[in-house]
Amino acid sequence: MGSVASSAARGGGETALGDLPESCVAEVLLRLDPPEICRMARLSRTFRGAASGDGVWEAKLPSNYARLLAAGGSGGGDDDEAAAAAVAEEMPKKEVYARLCRRNRLDGGKKEFWLDKAGGGACMSISSRALSITGIDDRRYWNFIPNDESRFHTVAYLSQIWWFEVRGEVEFCFPEGTYSVFFRLHLGRPFKRFGRRVYSSEHIHGWDIKPVCFQLSTSDGQQAQSKCYLTDPGVWINHHVGDFVVKSSNDPIKIQFATVQIDCTHTKGGLCVDSVAVKPQYLTKKKLSRTYV
Repeated sequence: MGSVASSAARGGGETALGDLPESCVAEVLLRLDPPEICRMARLSRTFRGAASGDGVWEAKLPSNYARLLAAGGSGGGDDDEAAAAAVAEEMPKKEVYARLCRRNRLDGGKKEFWLDKAGGGACMSISSRALSITGIDDRRYWNFIPNDESRFHTVAYLSQIWWFEVRGEVEFCFPEGTYSVFFRLHLGRPFKRFGRRVYSSEHIHGWDIKPVCFQLSTSDGQQAQSKCYLTDPGVWINHHVGDFVVKSSNDPIKIQFATVQIDCTHTKGGLCVDSVAVKPQYLTKKKLSRTYV
């Protein structure tokens, strides 16, 4: 059908797809998401040219993209931020978008941020090594163990403790929008046997007696709290901590988060703490795995 239409266009003097002005094509691409733009670029030279234009990709970038690129792409500190931002302004915006969609590491590799390829929203992952964990220095209670299911290849494993408390914070210039915070937890110690994923339930106990409390607060006064019993061993679960709103992408916001179970009438153990995730709310609309109160 396409070849017939193309032949008719050439023979009858009608306008073919490749005759469209690049500016008109760019107006169409502005209404598509990034993966669709990349697919449309394959149609013709005109579409390919329009799909590489700065105007198309700058519209998909967060307004503080230069600052984000400086934070993760230059490898420098605060003194280098202005210079890195100037470089970002000179780069093709398609390349800026591609770089921000990769892992951009912070805090010596203990934190990572990236853009969601489809929607352009900013995401962040914070390693267990960047968290403040009560008793982490005592191997009778906690150990860091290797795990290839973690973005950071290491998780904190709890054998047994009376006072369970894990806290963390991050200060970052998130683009404007609503974000959700999650703790990624796993009951049981996962490992592989003969190439198959299994887990040990040896130390799992205490989580069905009292719920775990999840807490969130921000530097501008936002707060959230929820509770949940930990069940379903052998599965990584993203436990919802709460949501917060960023109103200005130019001002850093500090978020503090925690998961605690400090009822000292019983011990608890057999838990892996992988990381904390911060994601745009539009990515978290799926049904949550737990009922929170």
